[in-house]
Amino acid sequence: MKSILLIAKGFFMGIANVIPGVSGGTIAIILGIYERFISAISHLFKNIKENLKFLVPVAIGMILAILILSSVIEYSYDNFPIPTMMFFVGLVLGGIPMLLKNVIGKKECKMLSSYIILILTFSTVIFMACSDMIFGTAKEVNLLNLNITGYIVLFIVGVIAAATMVIPGISGSLMLMLLGYYYPIIERINDFVKFNNLAQNILILGIFGVGVLVGIALISKMLEILFEKYNTKTYFGVLGFIFASILAIPISTCLQIPNLSYDFLQMIIGIILLVFGSFISYKLGEK
Repeated sequence: MKSILLIAKGFFMGIANVIPGVSGGTIAIILGIYERFISAISHLFKNIKENLKFLVPVAIGMILAILILSSVIEYSYDNFPIPTMMFFVGLVLGGIPMLLKNVIGKKECKMLSSYIILILTFSTVIFMACSDMIFGTAKEVNLLNLNITGYIVLFIVGVIAAATMVIPGISGSLMLMLLGYYYPIIERINDFVKFNNLAQNILILGIFGVGVLVGIALISKMLEILFEKYNTKTYFGVLGFIFASILAIPISTCLQIPNLSYDFLQMIIGIILLVFGSFISYKLGEK
């Protein structure tokens, strides 16, 4: 039963990492597995059996979500952006009560520095969400015609994307979009699932995947130290990321879909999905 729950939580993390503007790290915190996730990666070989018992189901859930739902999510986001967006806002909202328990009543609640940290992290996410409007989206790359330098850059992009995937509130997929790699990677995943160009897609996704693993390992150690030494202040920073995500997800959606249609039916379905998403994250976060 515990493994099934972990697969389910990993599944939602995987979905989040596919949607631009949504953070897999945010979903991990909301579902109550973030610190354990970071610790298991940072100390993988210290207690490898227990760490793998935790990480493998989460990884299975994430991989399943990315492989199965990449095309579905892309289709939903393109054709039903409001319900899709509101479902993810609901997932974020549902986890806030659990997060507040980590700071309410602590002495840091009375410190100005805690609220400065919250404001800084809040501002960072909003800036990230608006960066496309400020800088413009980078030109997309062609992953089918890469040379050695291109594969090295792909690896580095994987490292950068992983760091932003793990940090709560910062969207790895949005970072990929800004770098021009988001749609090319999604296309390679969808092509791989259809068993097209298998050798080439395995090479491309493999190099990108290794970069992601390296990036997660590097950033996890830093985050673990922050949670160990500055737990409450770190959670204030996380709350800044989370509160900003509630605004960043709609901002990112509106920027990526300039002619967004606020259809009445989509709004009603969106409200239902927002409530449903809140319920799911609240319940999963309890377990």
